[in-house]
Amino acid sequence: MNRRSLLKATAATPLLLAAPTVARAQDFTQTIRIIVPNAPGGTSDILARLIATPLGRALGQSVVIENRAGAGGNIGADYVAKSRPDGHTMLLLDISVLATDPFLFPTLPFNIERDLAPVQMVIYAPYILAVNNALPVQNAAELAAYAKQVPGGLNAANSGTGTLSHLVTLSLASAWGAEMTAVPYRGGAPSLMALVSNEANLTVAGATQSQAFVVNGQMRGIAVTGPHRLAAVPDLPTFRELGWPEPDSGTWQGLLVQGATPPAVIARLEREIRTVLNEPAIKARITELGGEVQADGAESFRTRLVAQTESYGRIIRANNIRIE
Repeated sequence: MNRRSLLKATAATPLLLAAPTVARAQDFTQTIRIIVPNAPGGTSDILARLIATPLGRALGQSVVIENRAGAGGNIGADYVAKSRPDGHTMLLLDISVLATDPFLFPTLPFNIERDLAPVQMVIYAPYILAVNNALPVQNAAELAAYAKQVPGGLNAANSGTGTLSHLVTLSLASAWGAEMTAVPYRGGAPSLMALVSNEANLTVAGATQSQAFVVNGQMRGIAVTGPHRLAAVPDLPTFRELGWPEPDSGTWQGLLVQGATPPAVIARLEREIRTVLNEPAIKARITELGGEVQADGAESFRTRLVAQTESYGRIIRANNIRIE
């Protein structure tokens, strides 16, 4: 090796030695934000706060929660869709919001497929059909019969026009051959309070929020969605047992990032979130809330989103639901 070649080789050596210290694409270098597109107290908010601390430990950064509610979840979703594609800003929501948005809104400020990338499913929780305690029914058969007798139909509180809560009540009204007056509220918590205060006759709401109301006797549970009965309310039959329609109904909560986020970053988040969700204390708390951990990865998330989009789209088109 001549002197010139030796100098070149020597000059390159520090760069080679320093290479391992360069930040990798999947490293996290600043505070991580989980955007919840609903008001505090909802299912997404509860879950975000549950996983924030252990996820922060796993990623080596603080994780903070920001509630950006409004426009059926689109304000928060749009914020993440327009965020930097580095994984430091995530969106946690019921994925039925993304499945229904293309049918409900004439124009969206973002493209779901292009601008948002699934990272990890978080939980599945069934829905509970409940009535206020003043309604003169004790079970599913009595409710279906009574609904057909009420002029103008029962008042059905839901968590917002076009939400799964709304779509399930429409499906039930059709199956019962009854009228139903949909009464939209700004989220699941307000719709449950409408039942407690006797403003509404019935609602369909996620077990993570509604289960405690039923167990405490503040409202009467009638039935649950999902493949099996809920351990906390074992006397309530499933929709399937009753032969009622169930359009994949339940809350499937998932985390997403900006659509151009590098695959290595998504893979790191997917892995760390799965580990957090499988911690015994986290799993136990989710079970207490009436949910089941569903940390089965980004591709499963994407597949479920496609299936829900097809299922909910049929109901929305059949009932000509739009949000202007």
